Amino acid sequence: MLNCQNFNKIGFLINPIAGLGGTVGLKGTDGLSHQALAMGAKPIAADRAKVFLKRIAPHADHLLFLAANGQMGEKVLKECELQFNIVYHATEPSSANDTRATCKAFIRDHAHLAVFCGGDGTARDVASVVDSIPILGIPAGVKMHSGVFAISPEAAADLAIGYIRGELKTRETEILDVDEEKYRQGELETRLYSMAKTPYKPVLVQERKRIYQSDSEESFKDQIAFFAKEFMQDGSIYILGAGTTTSKIANVLGLEKTLLGVDVIKNGKLILRDASERDLLKLLNAEEKFKIIVSPIGAQGFILGRGVPQISASVLRRIGTENLIIVSTPHKLNELTQLLVYTSDHELDKTLSGKRQVVTGYRIAQLKHVKAASEIE
Repeated sequence: MLNCQNFNKIGFLINPIAGLGGTVGLKGTDGLSHQALAMGAKPIAADRAKVFLKRIAPHADHLLFLAANGQMGEKVLKECELQFNIVYHATEPSSANDTRATCKAFIRDHAHLAVFCGGDGTARDVASVVDSIPILGIPAGVKMHSGVFAISPEAAADLAIGYIRGELKTRETEILDVDEEKYRQGELETRLYSMAKTPYKPVLVQERKRIYQSDSEESFKDQIAFFAKEFMQDGSIYILGAGTTTSKIANVLGLEKTLLGVDVIKNGKLILRDASERDLLKLLNAEEKFKIIVSPIGAQGFILGRGVPQISASVLRRIGTENLIIVSTPHKLNELTQLLVYTSDHELDKTLSGKRQVVTGYRIAQLKHVKAASEIE
């Protein structure tokens, strides 16, 4: 074990199963990790954690990471050749109890900051123990509504470095989570669990998701939907992302959409409901002409990478970024300074970046800047 003198200590924790349910359409991983793996899901948390660690490595001379053994932190810290101490020995596979116990060890060993890689469930577990120091989330979950998450692993590294150097202050923010059973049935019920401090820089930390409801919002959704009904008669297969705006499009076509899932429409008929990444890739092998319709997450601005992991980099590359259609009500769009993408494929994210048209009404569009979340500083 390293001597801790003259080191800034960062508690570092990975939830190895975070995000497993996303690409296979499970809308969460709580209690379903074995099912997700059986459906072909690939772990993403370790890769996201490595991006964070590689970004922070050039600034790590006086950093000491406190971590649990194995998949919860030790493995990737070794691979990135960073200095660390093992402060807790977790079970295999690890559980929420191991997360909480590891966080207690962070406090016991006087960590200056607790960084975790996971989703809202992990945030809840961390915040239930850590209240004396700031916490910071590396986004890896299927759902991330809490305000402690950076917009990307790269942004999380910049926030951690800035805080440790004394360049950034903290803000108090909300720890939120959804009822996953209701979420899988298409009902979004968000609950406030606690408050936590997190290092803060406006462009690098996400805002909590907002849901916009008003008569004017519904009117614009209707306009967007009736316009979509017209252009969707071109013979293409349309992949509809999650959200109330895309659901309105399906409703105008006389179809019932999965509110929080990805559905596929051809010639006005629903041909795939609640599709997974594997379903979409299989369909791409059988058909030729595709388009994707997505809508940004309120307040956060993500159009890809959050909310619709089923529309993965592999799917996007096959379909082509020129066949991406973005729709949004004007109010939601005007509250966003930019739209964000994070597909874990940096070259693809750069291709998606730039000014893009957003359909905001019947034959009405606005230009909005799309940026790769990994490039924002």
